[in-house]
Amino acid sequence: MAIATSTPQQAPRPIDIALLISVFVVAACGLLYELAAGALASYVLGDSVLQFSTIIGTYLFAMGVGSWLSRYFERQLPAHFLRIELLVALIGGALPATLFLANAYAPGAFRFLLYGMVLMVGTLVGLEIPLVMRILKRNTALKDLVSQVLTFDYLGALAVSMAFPLLLVPHLGLIRTGLLFGLMNAAVALWAVWLFRAELRRLRAHAAACVMVLLALLAGFAGADHITTLAEDKFYQDRVVYSTASPYQRIVVTHGKAGHRLFLNGNLQFAERDEYRYHEALVHPAMAAHGRPKRVAVLGGGDGMAVREILKYPSVESVTLVELDPAMTRTFTEHPTLARLNGGALKNPKVHIVNTDAFQWLQQGEDTFDVIVVDFPDPTNFSIGKLYTNSFYSLLDKRLSASGYAVVQTTSPLVARQSFWTVVSTIESVGLRTAPYHAHVPSFGEWGYVLASRRPWRMPDALPGGLQFLSPQTLPLLFDFPLDMARVPAEVNRLSNQVLVHTYEREWGKVVAH
Repeated sequence: MAIATSTPQQAPRPIDIALLISVFVVAACGLLYELAAGALASYVLGDSVLQFSTIIGTYLFAMGVGSWLSRYFERQLPAHFLRIELLVALIGGALPATLFLANAYAPGAFRFLLYGMVLMVGTLVGLEIPLVMRILKRNTALKDLVSQVLTFDYLGALAVSMAFPLLLVPHLGLIRTGLLFGLMNAAVALWAVWLFRAELRRLRAHAAACVMVLLALLAGFAGADHITTLAEDKFYQDRVVYSTASPYQRIVVTHGKAGHRLFLNGNLQFAERDEYRYHEALVHPAMAAHGRPKRVAVLGGGDGMAVREILKYPSVESVTLVELDPAMTRTFTEHPTLARLNGGALKNPKVHIVNTDAFQWLQQGEDTFDVIVVDFPDPTNFSIGKLYTNSFYSLLDKRLSASGYAVVQTTSPLVARQSFWTVVSTIESVGLRTAPYHAHVPSFGEWGYVLASRRPWRMPDALPGGLQFLSPQTLPLLFDFPLDMARVPAEVNRLSNQVLVHTYEREWGKVVAH
């Protein structure tokens, strides 16, 4: 009888359930490649907001192209699906390793490769879901089909968006993470060979292709450390002695003629041979001018070098180090060679480490400090740029004691003159007095700092013993600005505009271009 025949609303078959699980994996892999591309772009090109925005836009556009192209796939849909899976596995899985190597050996090609690979992966991922939906359509009603596929698609995206910063990058690194998800794509392809073995015309060829891709990705996964070493040794020139990836940044320490050097996302933070110049200039003009500072805070500076200088003052009773990245403080506390560079300062009982965002820490606390040392990276992106705004300095003002001093590291007044004086104007806009100064650090060139306080800064009569750079006689010279570094009009940097990030990028971009 006609009423006894099965309908598309019947219970899902095992093959349909397997395909829906594949949708979950495919969605997770697709988003992972997008996140990896965005992270690498922000590492290399800076300005994480701009890079992630353009990567996401390019990827979504490519997915739209792939979805449109899927209309031209009419026959042998399972065969097309597994071929696409293998291509996504190879291109997406190799994306981080390829871009790392390109940045080291062919930096001029990095941007072209980045967006080229994002376009390819996005197009292929855009093909995947329509093909799966058309395969499932054979046995599933349209309303159930759409809800099921999109549910598994979004669940896969949610899973990887949580795992990427919290588990995958910190424990596997970007290269291994990419290859792992490439293996997952290849496994889906191999699964498709088994599921559709009765429909595939060249079963052995498809199976052999899956095995070859899996073996290639497994070989890459096993040799990921060698790939990383090959790329980083070339990029950093010196031998890489320590590297790790945290949810916030890539930390690399090298060793060569300049001794140990620290890089965060490829940007030099200090060189062992002359870091004493930078850190003595950062810390002692504020500390010595105060007289007897007891409570000191350091914002940033997770390497412990500034803390080392602060502890040279016997009057100091406590140092609160506020560093966003626990990987930084852990590394410079536990790694024997790196802990030696800061004199074991982070293990000192006077030091209390707080791993949190400095902006939030200032908002949530009420304690005041005699000296606050602000040692953030330069404002290369908006997430760091917020730490150079008038909103941040207004919070900083509230945490200073009545006679306290704050000091802010403030890029080069020679190379980035407008940026330097923008920071000065921004600090002054919240009612603090400023005393700008600069020091020559060979690894960086002329480098700038700004003292901020409610009372006028006074030249200290004495400095701690054992300094290698500063003395009471040479300290006044730091406050003298020659004509090419003299003050220029500058706009206040606000959260709503972040002009400093754009100014900084423009000024330092000229140097890179030359």
